[in-house]
Amino acid sequence: MLVSLGLTERADRLYRVLLKRPGLTVLGAAAELAAELGAELGGRIEDDIREELQELTRLSLLAPTWQTDGRLRVVDPKAALDSLLAHEQAEIARRQHALAESQAAADALLSQYAALQPDPSDHQQGTERLLGVEAVRAKLTELTAEARTETVSFNPGGPQPAAQFRASEPITLPALDRGVSVKGVYLDSIRNDTVSTDHARWLTERGGELRTVPALPMRMVVIDRELALVPIDPADSSLGAVLLREPGAVAAFCALFDAVWATAAPFGEPPRRSLDDPGSQPRELLRLLAQGYTDEAAARRLGISLRSERRLISELMEKLDAQSRFQLGQRAVEHGLL
Repeated sequence: MLVSLGLTERADRLYRVLLKRPGLTVLGAAAELAAELGAELGGRIEDDIREELQELTRLSLLAPTWQTDGRLRVVDPKAALDSLLAHEQAEIARRQHALAESQAAADALLSQYAALQPDPSDHQQGTERLLGVEAVRAKLTELTAEARTETVSFNPGGPQPAAQFRASEPITLPALDRGVSVKGVYLDSIRNDTVSTDHARWLTERGGELRTVPALPMRMVVIDRELALVPIDPADSSLGAVLLREPGAVAAFCALFDAVWATAAPFGEPPRRSLDDPGSQPRELLRLLAQGYTDEAAARRLGISLRSERRLISELMEKLDAQSRFQLGQRAVEHGLL
């Protein structure tokens, strides 16, 4: 059959019939071939056959006669097939050329991608660099799926977009269903955000644990106390992260998490707001100001708006009877708050 050379099954059958009936006009061939093939005459049937005759003509299997009577002649099968094979070979060559260009483009892209990936020697030394947010998310999805006993995390930045929580829940839920302990520390400021509290409720209702603190040192995830994922630059986690496997480094981050977790307020309990409580938001704000943080930087660290941060400062000045920021620092030292 000539289907492999580009003909439809019907065109192939038409050509074989025409080999037995040379000299038919297009109109006569349409009618007679419809009958020959057992089709019902008229309407769309004849139109379809005319289209097939035109296709055979385009492929040089049929050709008009020298007369102007609309007749078609069957081209010598050998010459016709040679023409078809040559056309098919040209098409194959074109596709091979296009494939070669695509392969070259793919090789170039893979080379660029490989240049951004971690050096295999780093893997052996226990570190892996992940550049960009998407690479970090992909690795975190992989690690969470492989977690056996525990995942713990620091989540600074205050209230998160609803889309981010929705994206994390399908990743976290299978781990919870496997009995993996999931613990997260967030900022106290999420307690004032409906989206964040809805996610916190979703997590705790499924066996996860969530606590809050006034401020966090960095974003961090530790898996099974064997792997630690920490930002390349704690001040800008969008740059990417480093995956640590070295036991000494991982142990240090585990100790940091345990210390913060022990002082954090469980979700469902009121956060610590008293000035007398070392773990309260007002005390943390005093520490940040004493360390030289600007209002904007302190607000980001606490995960609150600049307006809320300045309102907290006004409340502190009123409680400590301070008339200026400098005096606020003095009063804080005098009361043993710093």
